[in-house]
Amino acid sequence: MIAFLRGRIAALGEDHVVLDVGGVGYLVYIATRTLQQLPRTGETVELWIETVVREDTIALFGFLEARERIWFRLLQRVQGVGAKLALQLLGCFSPDELAAAIVARDRAALARAPGVGQRLAGRLIAELAERVRELPGPSPMREQPAEVTAQGVAAEALAALVRLGFPRAEAASALARARARLSERAPLEALLRESLKELAPP
Repeated sequence: MIAFLRGRIAALGEDHVVLDVGGVGYLVYIATRTLQQLPRTGETVELWIETVVREDTIALFGFLEARERIWFRLLQRVQGVGAKLALQLLGCFSPDELAAAIVARDRAALARAPGVGQRLAGRLIAELAERVRELPGPSPMREQPAEVTAQGVAAEALAALVRLGFPRAEAASALARARARLSERAPLEALLRESLKELAPP
């Protein structure tokens, strides 16, 4: 079992990277969000690896964070979600965004991902809502003044809501109402969850 690969980026594709590890080229499928965060060709990167074995093929899937690999495994437990669709979901949403949408039961947000309709979005919510609460949270932030930390989390939450497809002004208003109900040091997932409740149709 391959846990991770560290190597030089030999080539980049629309959905994969070729890593040169000691002279051996590994083709690793990656999400679009991961692709956007990778360094340039010729530079070194380390990816957490999940090996998927099928009857006719063996494929490697890579992630910059271990949490993404956990979500990749979790998503495939849902009926109708295979490796490629799980990767597409992680290309559209970060782990925190996925968790917030599922906990808030925001079917519309999940259905924005390619290949995920309303029915599958509902299945994701039904099957994962309880498991999401047991998943590890984001890495602890470096010690910073509380005001700076709170502002950074709020900015990240706003960016996440915009990526989910909500207009910036509408998202900012919902976020402000959510922050008013929560403590100033509320974590990102809690802010997203409360904001999504504000944005949910009546």
